[in-house]
Amino acid sequence: MASMAAVCTKTPYPSHSLSTIPNTHFAQIRKVSVSLPSVRRANRRLRVSSGLIEPDGGKLVELVVDEPLRDVKKREALSLPRIRLSKIDLQWVHVLSEGWASPLSGFMRESEFLQTLHFNALRLEDGSVVNMSVPIVLAIDDSQKHRIGESTQVALFDSANNPVAILKDIEIYKHPQEERIARTWGTIAPGLPYADETITHAGNWLIGGDLEVIEPIKYHDGLDRFRLSPAELREEFTRRNADAVFAFQLRNPVHNGHALLMTDTRCRLLEMGYKNPILLLHPLGGYTKADDVPLSWRMKQHEKVLEDGVLDPETTVVSIFPSPMHYAGPTEVQWHAKARINAGANFYIVGRDPAGMGHPVEKRDLYDADHGKTVLSMAPGLERLNILPFRVAAYDKTQGRMAFFDPSRSQDFLFISGTKMRMLAKNKENPPDGFMCPGGWKVLVDYYDSLAPMSDGKVPEAVPA
Repeated sequence: MASMAAVCTKTPYPSHSLSTIPNTHFAQIRKVSVSLPSVRRANRRLRVSSGLIEPDGGKLVELVVDEPLRDVKKREALSLPRIRLSKIDLQWVHVLSEGWASPLSGFMRESEFLQTLHFNALRLEDGSVVNMSVPIVLAIDDSQKHRIGESTQVALFDSANNPVAILKDIEIYKHPQEERIARTWGTIAPGLPYADETITHAGNWLIGGDLEVIEPIKYHDGLDRFRLSPAELREEFTRRNADAVFAFQLRNPVHNGHALLMTDTRCRLLEMGYKNPILLLHPLGGYTKADDVPLSWRMKQHEKVLEDGVLDPETTVVSIFPSPMHYAGPTEVQWHAKARINAGANFYIVGRDPAGMGHPVEKRDLYDADHGKTVLSMAPGLERLNILPFRVAAYDKTQGRMAFFDPSRSQDFLFISGTKMRMLAKNKENPPDGFMCPGGWKVLVDYYDSLAPMSDGKVPEAVPA
């Protein structure tokens, strides 16, 4: 399929207001001035400027120790009380180590945890505010707390008993599991995937402190080449002479409606006066729920989208965002946006019901579909980020391709939901021509074919792509 073309349209961009956040102590952060916009936002104009947006706090907080010190740190780790990391814990170490959560310097201490729960933001020493909407914490149980005793530091080990990091100047405090779930998801209903996986059965204590990560986190799954850190992404954007970076996060295969949106966004940025906007296509690579398409298959599908010319490789950077997924709707989408600031993005595309899911008990969506983009437009600490709301795309039967929905001729459009897409792929049926590039669709069909029931009726686990 030829590269997607889009007609530029003038669409107003919402901006932000800032709520007042009580001042609390947050140590070891470089000062950066933050301007506070007026509460009235309708007439705020976007500024065209050169250079990448500064990270939160003024600099990236990278926590991997220098290579000459790694053997020393490994020996030191062997002498300390140990905490065994789960797979998701390790993903958070990865996130912290590369500066996605800058200006955090490790797992949250209690003051940072409480600010995150109650304000979705952290106030720095200079009085400025950065967004932080999901707790990045490490849980321990009573026996682990007892083993730590009076030690001021602990060693973190992976499931293979390899030393991963040292957590220094530790603080141990109560883990309010019910409050954490209620404030993150807005419900304590059973069946929240991330909560069930990491919180409900976790220890009664949280341990925070400053991280020293011994080596860069690698997964050796054939995808590490896509896992660019914020610093590496900034280098790549600079190499490409980007004067704007617009980020698009997804945890699903890319169809031509997505491509139309991304291509149209670049066109709109060019109209605004930018010379070389670069797309960061940034699939989530941490924990996802069982019925999501696995990362390896998604990455294979994304590669086909580029190979088939649906997106331009010269203006697109494909990378993996290492964060686990909470499915916490408007609360979590703030984290997704904030992390992309640290990677150099000054525009963030947000769609319908971002980071949402169906209610785990009732037959309805857990969140209002429009609240994510509304919250992003006024979230504290995200004033520097320009939010680009989705335009609704659907399959235009009169043109045989994906197009922006025109309500004046709604009968001409076909909406193909994710559920419908998955059903077609499972049944090896083709969608309408122009819905997804053929190579990308074949990857999706192959994935569901790999899940076909075996002779004994059991469904095998997904095999890596």
